[in-house]
Amino acid sequence: MVINTLEQCHHIEAELNTTTLFGFDSESKPTFTKGEIATGPHLIQLATFEKAYLFQINHAILEFLKPIFENHNQIKVGFGLKNDAHLFRKKGIQLHSVVELSKCFSNFGFHNAMGLKNAMALLFQLNFPKSKSISTSNWARKILTAQQIDYASADAYAPILVFAELRRLGLVPNPPRK
Repeated sequence: MVINTLEQCHHIEAELNTTTLFGFDSESKPTFTKGEIATGPHLIQLATFEKAYLFQINHAILEFLKPIFENHNQIKVGFGLKNDAHLFRKKGIQLHSVVELSKCFSNFGFHNAMGLKNAMALLFQLNFPKSKSISTSNWARKILTAQQIDYASADAYAPILVFAELRRLGLVPNPPRK
């Protein structure tokens, strides 16, 4: 579900506020020119076991999402979230209760960070295609392409599956809570 107005946010507010686990990612319009300043995130993806929400970011939507990201009781799971945390800090948002899944594979003998594609292959024997042309596309577009929507939805949903499987195996740490 692509969300680009505050009104749409309010329609799903109760649903979001009662969710305890989100798959999480963000996308930004890439910068290709030296000295060009990144202005992202342009798209924030949150997924539950039932739905993927793709928020096209403006100031009002970012403010709407801030309590979710700062909530210690709502777990956000994903891959490569260090850059996301940096972008969010620049926007005045502190991420809490975040689980970086890329570092949860040492019990499998992997001591370097693992990406989503390899995690899906390892845990589920699934090929999880990650198109470079889509990942580096313009995420600031007013109307996302069908390929962007599919890519962004999968990028937020798959971490929930990985987290659930790692939790089942007893291999995922509890997120820090304050």
